[in-house]
Amino acid sequence: MKQKEILLVEDDLPLAGLIREYLMQNGYSVEVVSAGDEAVPVIVESRPDLVILDLMLPGLDGLSVCREVRPHYPGPILMLTAREDDMDQVAGLEMGADDYVKKPVEPRVLLARIRALFRRAEVPAKGREELNAARDLCFGDLSINVSTRVVRLGGDVVNLSTTEFDTLWVLASRHGEVLSRDDLSHELKGREYDGFDRSIDICISRLRRKLEVNPEKPERIKTVWGSGYLFVPDAWGETGRG
Repeated sequence: MKQKEILLVEDDLPLAGLIREYLMQNGYSVEVVSAGDEAVPVIVESRPDLVILDLMLPGLDGLSVCREVRPHYPGPILMLTAREDDMDQVAGLEMGADDYVKKPVEPRVLLARIRALFRRAEVPAKGREELNAARDLCFGDLSINVSTRVVRLGGDVVNLSTTEFDTLWVLASRHGEVLSRDDLSHELKGREYDGFDRSIDICISRLRRKLEVNPEKPERIKTVWGSGYLFVPDAWGETGRG
């Protein structure tokens, strides 16, 4: 099996060295870049399997790096943040990060998060049975191909991050069923929802901006207040997003 390639963007070189050594001991290939403006072309051109991105960087900060590369890089991005402010974590998720780990970094926690992101990039758990039967899920003008990880709406390809695709696949493969945040956390992250993690809600918001006719009044991925989220199979017409 080919070694997974990780790009670590971290300006604290002693910390970067420790993380790199630990991840290499666990079977990963790790390259280190210490400045945000240097990281952008490396991420876009070399397409690592996963990016670990510090929030506070010289040159471009982590949020700016995430915003610049996300349209061109579909792989997982894991943010490192030393701040306790939830707004920084929310901002990272809004820019397209898939998860975050707080500093000081606990190596075993970081490794667990990395492994979970790689599992999510393979095939969402509840989609495995459907994958055996069909390569596509189709609802009106929406098609989702799990083998190529391509989503089309009205004939146009919709660019989704790894997390966005996986979340859409889980919702669509269980269409008509209300999925709670705990359901989605188990499916996508392999852990219980802790009551504070905003990543699922923010991912749903990003999906709505890309797939709904009116993201402020969603008809295709609905919120069922107090229960969770519902993918509505008959809400996908044949005319795209209008």
